[in-house]
Amino acid sequence: MKNENVTRFSISLPPSLLLQLDQMSTEKGYANRSLAVADMIRNQLVEHRQKTGTEDIAGTITLVYDHHKPHLQSTLTDIQHDHHNVILSTVHVHLDHHNCLEVLLVRGPGKVIRKIADALITAKGVKHGKLTVTTTGKEFAA
Repeated sequence: MKNENVTRFSISLPPSLLLQLDQMSTEKGYANRSLAVADMIRNQLVEHRQKTGTEDIAGTITLVYDHHKPHLQSTLTDIQHDHHNVILSTVHVHLDHHNCLEVLLVRGPGKVIRKIADALITAKGVKHGKLTVTTTGKEFAA
């Protein structure tokens, strides 16, 4: 997708919030406020699509669990096999004798990805889980 023209608009902020925006923009290395605000808007759009949209999103589902928990490994594997069409890859790491870290790379409709993440994260024996989403890049101009 080629670069789009930009549209100028204004926003009103309390001085303290503007100061915080400027500080964050400087710390992160943005060249100007517009780039910082555009990045924040993109982040919110990605999060929104993950929750409500049917458009494809990409992301990771990260799980930490005790592999000694009865039936947990087969439950996680069954869920993953049921959704092989949106799970692109997995990485499994042994953190110690009991705990495993598993990261699934996913791509598919936001609602489907959320449903899979919820099923995996709430499986009995999962100690911590998190869905992190990003865009496939199609909907944003460079």
